[in-house]
Amino acid sequence: MDDLALTIRVARPRDAAEVARIYIESWHDTYPAVLSRALLCSMTQKGQTARWQAAIRAQKRETVLVAEDANHGLIGMSSMGPSRDRSVGYDGEVYTLYVDPSFYGRGVGRALLRGGFAVLRARGFSSCVIWAHARNNARFFYETMGGRTVAERTARMMGDQVPETAFGWKTLALAERSHAR
Repeated sequence: MDDLALTIRVARPRDAAEVARIYIESWHDTYPAVLSRALLCSMTQKGQTARWQAAIRAQKRETVLVAEDANHGLIGMSSMGPSRDRSVGYDGEVYTLYVDPSFYGRGVGRALLRGGFAVLRARGFSSCVIWAHARNNARFFYETMGGRTVAERTARMMGDQVPETAFGWKTLALAERSHAR
């Protein structure tokens, strides 16, 4: 497996279609046994491209980052901004963090989370929360990165009840595991 030459940068409008592709492929890889087929099939390339195009063009409340590899192009995306639920006690929030399934386990998520924390710090935030589906295996990633379970709730998506877990960081720093054994 080749090493990745990652660059984390703010997304540009021309990135919207690739951001949408990564978002959709990640959902289809992560949630087939968790979310309804109707919900997953409702995510179209055209609709998601328009959604991400609008978010990328605005870049005010929400900042969109991409992970770009010199050989593979865009392979991850993330978005962040002010916490949408201040009742959990965190001022910043990572709204999305998705990696092309072909690149899982290669440090892309860690690089995006580190970049997201840097964006939040630069915008004056001091802490972060991430809400994830309670059955999303990303929970283990967030825990490894130092996130602590801080809240649970049930959201609704296309009429389905979706249990969510919040992971919080009181400071904008990742827990870095040593790879030396």
